[in-house]
Amino acid sequence: MARKNTRAAQGSGTIRQRQDGRWEARFTVGRDPGTGKQIQRSVYGATQKEVRQKLAQAVAAIDSGTYTTPSKMTVGQWLDIWQRDYLGGVKPLTVLNYSQHIKNHIKPATGAIKLEALNAHTIQGFYNGLGVEREGKPGLSPKTVKNIHGVLHKALQQAVKLGYLRFNPADACELPRMERKEIMPLDESAMGAFVKAVQGHRYETVYLTMLFTGIRRGEVCGLTWDCMDLERGTIRIDKQLQKIPGQPGKFRLVSTKNSKGRTITAAASVVELLKRHRVQQNERRLKVGPLWQDCGFVFCNEVGEHLSPSTLYHDYKRIVASIGLPNARLHDLRHSYAVASLRAGDDIKTVQGNLGHHAAAFTLDVYGHVTEEMKQASAARMEEYIKGIANL
Repeated sequence: MARKNTRAAQGSGTIRQRQDGRWEARFTVGRDPGTGKQIQRSVYGATQKEVRQKLAQAVAAIDSGTYTTPSKMTVGQWLDIWQRDYLGGVKPLTVLNYSQHIKNHIKPATGAIKLEALNAHTIQGFYNGLGVEREGKPGLSPKTVKNIHGVLHKALQQAVKLGYLRFNPADACELPRMERKEIMPLDESAMGAFVKAVQGHRYETVYLTMLFTGIRRGEVCGLTWDCMDLERGTIRIDKQLQKIPGQPGKFRLVSTKNSKGRTITAAASVVELLKRHRVQQNERRLKVGPLWQDCGFVFCNEVGEHLSPSTLYHDYKRIVASIGLPNARLHDLRHSYAVASLRAGDDIKTVQGNLGHHAAAFTLDVYGHVTEEMKQASAARMEEYIKGIANL
């Protein structure tokens, strides 16, 4: 088919109908710094009107400085680049989780799509499908879908920063509603039974430190003596013990969950426990002699090496089963500390700081039911006060 039409477009550029019947608009995006020649790009469409609209959008983007040259790169190719070049500061276990989500879910669904063609509707359909039961297998939980969204969103946001995309199409997506799991802190009776059960246990100080400071399992296993100031009663939490991906049984020290350190002022009884523990550790160190590994861990095995988090977990499960709480989780010690702190009158900001949460709003969201109980108790105390005044 002969060329039918060539003419100037509104603003700049030219529109023509190609021999294959499609319409094309060519426009100038700048000049080559080496040759001085114009750099031209094209947009295509089925009708002249469609191409004219695309041309107008491109010209407006050039004028505003937001124009991005279309890329032939696929989503899968970009994800490979992103994993290779832009995750250097991410914890190894997090990188492993990212790669698994990409391999198992994101790439199969979107990998073949051109990066510039990926849109919110396509991504939304992908998310919706993740929660659907297939071949008798249940769909993914809302939390897992949210995690997958987090990976894809981060990768696309980097593409925006580099100019491969004008905006992040994942921004407009709606995620399934997450039902927060009910926390199961130990009540006072259970806490008392647990404290008695661990008396004399080889990990007594570990468990009681977790229960009365709220630090996580990885944090307690990664705690070192240089972070302890027992004279002032403070504990600095700035690292955690974490598995090395692909190396079973191997661990390394990494930053805390939110990569921010925090300092906890421990109760006097916890400080005394730790002082006694240090004396016992020094005695064991002298007894072991040259076999001792001077790694600086507060809680360690018989030769000074770090504790295995899994060993700590399995020992804990045996203890709670012995007192009739087989379903209690090790993380429940952290919840128990938080609830006890709030009930003891600590403000939400202090509890947030001690737990290492990124914001007080998150702490309030997790433990809001406790503050409601405190409000009711406060109202009851005020009622008693009012009655007392009325009887004067």
